[in-house]
Amino acid sequence: MPRYDFRCRACGSTFELSRPMAESGAPAPCPEGHEDTVRLLSTVAVTGGAAAPRPAGGGGCCGGGCCGG
Repeated sequence: MPRYDFRCRACGSTFELSRPMAESGAPAPCPEGHEDTVRLLSTVAVTGGAAAPRPAGGGGCCGGGCCGG
């Protein structure tokens, strides 16, 4: 289930709620009971530990050797 971040305009606290996407725009009172909240835009950072594959043969010109002249 997606998680959404909210900020309370009355007290400034931020909080997170898990709810179905169909309810993403529904009101969300803050934990202190205030009703004036706004949903925050969230960014998701996706990082991977895998590197791009290296070409076989050691790279360089002519399939790994240098075509010097």
